[in-house]
Amino acid sequence: MELVDAGIVTPAVRHAYERDGAVLLPAVVPPIWVDRLRVGVATDQAEPGPWASHYTPDGAPGAFFGDYCNWSRIPEFRAAALESGLAEVARRLMGSDTVRFFHEHVLVKEPGTREVTPWHHDQPYYCVDGEQNVSFWIPLDPVPAAVGVRFLAGSQRSGRWFVPRRFADHAPYADAAGRYELVPDVDAGLRGSGRVGDEVLAYDVVPGDLIAFHFRTLHDAPGTAELANRRRVVSFRWLGDDATFALRPWLHSPPFEPDGLVEGEPLDDPRFPLVS
Repeated sequence: MELVDAGIVTPAVRHAYERDGAVLLPAVVPPIWVDRLRVGVATDQAEPGPWASHYTPDGAPGAFFGDYCNWSRIPEFRAAALESGLAEVARRLMGSDTVRFFHEHVLVKEPGTREVTPWHHDQPYYCVDGEQNVSFWIPLDPVPAAVGVRFLAGSQRSGRWFVPRRFADHAPYADAAGRYELVPDVDAGLRGSGRVGDEVLAYDVVPGDLIAFHFRTLHDAPGTAELANRRRVVSFRWLGDDATFALRPWLHSPPFEPDGLVEGEPLDDPRFPLVS
């Protein structure tokens, strides 16, 4: 079976990833893996896992569905994580000797969905610390930049950590405290002076493309009111050599139990397999 070609991660691509915190890898996921991921998404929507969410209110147009951590029961997700070659792309982007699979995340917005994904970055949600990490945002349908995910370039290098926000109502998990700030009004900054310190990156993508981004890169996504087709995405999250188990002031998401993991120690656990 054709594998993802990790040769796409040239020194220039890795430099762009380290500089901007997000980079587009075009035409890198072979069609057979796109098709398998579509099967996995259909299975997940038909039989959601215990942590599935439906973010669209009853009676509102469209539908926004999310679910994660189902790779152990959905063979297409498991194969993509462990056998497709995605792990080697992640390893090279992170500059890591090893790569550990963290989890997958399905995000589906049907046509006409009004719900937006608020500005946030991912690492404060997660039970993991470390600089070597990467998320892959893999579209299974054409997604114009106007309705796709967008990133605040370089925001992963700011040293700032933001309180997570709920996708359902955009409320913060908690008040600002310690190193955790509330997410600023990024859109107001963009409308005001024209700069909030960084460039906004957004990409027109088609099936086969992959967007890679750091766990601390600020990002958001609009609704799909103007989109005629579905917007199916599967994200795969990866950890490198320096990843350690972390506790947060709130229940982390996904809500993994420690089950023997020790804060500050590697996530050496079958739930997070080493792939290479």
